[in-house]
Amino acid sequence: MPRFSVIVPSHGVAGRLSRALDSVLTQSFGDVELIPVCDGPGCPAADVVSRYAGRDRRVVPPVHAPPSEGTAGARNAGLRSATGDWVLFLDGDDELAPGALAALAGRLRETGEADVVYYGHERIPWWTGEPAEPAAPLLARSPDGAFPPERAPWLTGVGLPAWSAAYRRAFLTEHALTFPAGHFTDVGFGGLAALAAGRMAVLRRVVVRHRLRRQGSRLNRPGPHHAELLDQVELVLTRAAEQELPAHRHAPLFRDLFAAVLKTAAHPRRLPHGRRAFFRRAGLLYRRHRPAGFRAPGGSLGVQHRLLAGGAYGAFRALRAANRVVGAALARVPRPRGLRTRLRYRLELRRPLDRNLVVYCAYWGRGYLCNPAAIHAKARELAPHLRSVFLVEAEQVASLPEGVEYAVIGTRRYWDALARAAYLVNNANFADAVVKRPGSVHLSTQHGTPLKKMGADQATYPVVAAATGSFARLLARVDRWDYNLTSNRHSTEMWESAYPAAHETLEYGYPRNDVYYTATAEDVARVRRELGVPEGKKALLYAPTHRDHASGFEPGLDLGALCEEIGDEYVVLLRAHYFYDRGDRRASGRIVDVTGHLSSEEVCLAADALITDYSSIMFDYANLDRPIVVYADDWDVYQEVRGVYFDLMRDPPGRVARTPGELAALLRDGSYADEEARALRAAFRERFCQFDDGRAAERVVRRVLLGEPPEALPPVVPLDGRVPAPVPAATTLTRS
Repeated sequence: MPRFSVIVPSHGVAGRLSRALDSVLTQSFGDVELIPVCDGPGCPAADVVSRYAGRDRRVVPPVHAPPSEGTAGARNAGLRSATGDWVLFLDGDDELAPGALAALAGRLRETGEADVVYYGHERIPWWTGEPAEPAAPLLARSPDGAFPPERAPWLTGVGLPAWSAAYRRAFLTEHALTFPAGHFTDVGFGGLAALAAGRMAVLRRVVVRHRLRRQGSRLNRPGPHHAELLDQVELVLTRAAEQELPAHRHAPLFRDLFAAVLKTAAHPRRLPHGRRAFFRRAGLLYRRHRPAGFRAPGGSLGVQHRLLAGGAYGAFRALRAANRVVGAALARVPRPRGLRTRLRYRLELRRPLDRNLVVYCAYWGRGYLCNPAAIHAKARELAPHLRSVFLVEAEQVASLPEGVEYAVIGTRRYWDALARAAYLVNNANFADAVVKRPGSVHLSTQHGTPLKKMGADQATYPVVAAATGSFARLLARVDRWDYNLTSNRHSTEMWESAYPAAHETLEYGYPRNDVYYTATAEDVARVRRELGVPEGKKALLYAPTHRDHASGFEPGLDLGALCEEIGDEYVVLLRAHYFYDRGDRRASGRIVDVTGHLSSEEVCLAADALITDYSSIMFDYANLDRPIVVYADDWDVYQEVRGVYFDLMRDPPGRVARTPGELAALLRDGSYADEEARALRAAFRERFCQFDDGRAAERVVRRVLLGEPPEALPPVVPLDGRVPAPVPAATTLTRS
């Protein structure tokens, strides 16, 4: 039987869950069982947990609790599986401080057995601000050793979350203590546990590092769930009355409970509807359970107590209104440049949303490209009633397909469309000045699978962080997302880490990759002709990524020398990163510059094999099941400067070359497409081509634009049931 059972609910935190689990498993005190609780089999967190359970026997195989049961259901499921002497709770995006379990074990030896041990926690702002230890004052004035609750009546259990205490498991079982259903379950559980405890103890050090969400606690967001706070208050006060709790303990408990109630009542935005009913019920509870001789606090808070006791909702509301600053909301509205444009945009924002208008943008206006273009095309087929506007830079207008309605970025038409559209679809981000209107739907499609660190995860890499600019502004843009698209479980986890916000993840695949399963042999032949690939030649696509430490495009390879080394049967298609698509790289002979060709998907279809370094194009190209070679001449520098999410050298999509000579040798002798290369590619495809099956665009349109439920969407076709687009007819031997 382990000394400690640590229960970790993991709903919605798959991208940060590893940090929580590592913080437990790397403790110097190892007599612990770790019980992660997941939504169900196949959820993102379950995949993370299964990996840990496979390599550490202290990790219990995933315990499941449906999301509909909330935090209470997840913790109760963990409790049912716990076997340790003591139970601790840890949110999936929090961490145990180093040495925490050893300190707790030592404290238990000093104090003897107690029922509850309260310990310190550090609230760490996610991005800016100083850490705080809110429990420190309560713990500082508590007695040493184990003591009865009467000696520290201020430890009511209400002000300290469940993850700021350890509970003797036999005590919980004896009193049948579980987390009450509904929101604010910590209030109910903490109050009931403190009422039932015979002896308490404190540990005056930080055990849990609680990371404050950028958007604040989910409990503080607007919604009818705030009424459930009163359910928890009533539950605890009813139990206190049944126990005939003495006044010196009843008063602090009453004060703490109604501090939470008044905090909610004083923030009308938390309760968009039913504020008067909330206030009325709170007043009834206040009068019914007010301890004899209870004295309200002084100042404004005391006035609130008296108004609540008297049921004076109108006066309470007037008091709060008097303290609000008029016009703060207007001052926070971002502004586009130009006075006339700004005024018109604000005016358009007051008009109703156009429920049939969808605005698309790709790569900051570079054209009709990527996932937004694929979704746009499918929407024209499945949702013809919707009007679509594609946002582009002026120089890209001529490249738009016939019939695509557009708006040039920065024009009046552009701002009008953004102000009125009910749906906004982008593979990057809209301008800072774009306002997220209530009722609008923002879909982030992304534009690749992340190998390199992205978003907030770049903050610790100075070169990248300097180029990125303000992370606070970046994450403010992310806050506008309602949905974020991924093509594999790896991306799901990494995007949650890179872009922490409240959006929903859609594991539907990348719509731009549908073409890799729908293109025909005729399509492949057409693209090769358009690109100028000579008849009968094998086309090697060379697509290096951007280097943050470089000032411009450097090919990294002497392509002319490579062509001489590998023979006449090959031509090289050079595709620079899109940052450099307007450069002048006039190619000749066996080197064809395809950087200016808008569709990277078509370029991939034309290629018999891919040579890349660390570009995300490898994840997309893998869908074609054609050979991939990684040319990694500066891997150590790249991962040091840019940061990466996994070791590409350990898990490559095919053969790896470190020098030009090694690369030429792989191509000359054909080992770039041998059995070993195929095995590496198969494992890579299994991991990273998870949801790309040719129907991603359909799933997105039906779910986001047509509002169909997830269960009505086409299921993802298993990898072994997919048929990639055919290889070029004249070079069929290049597929291994």
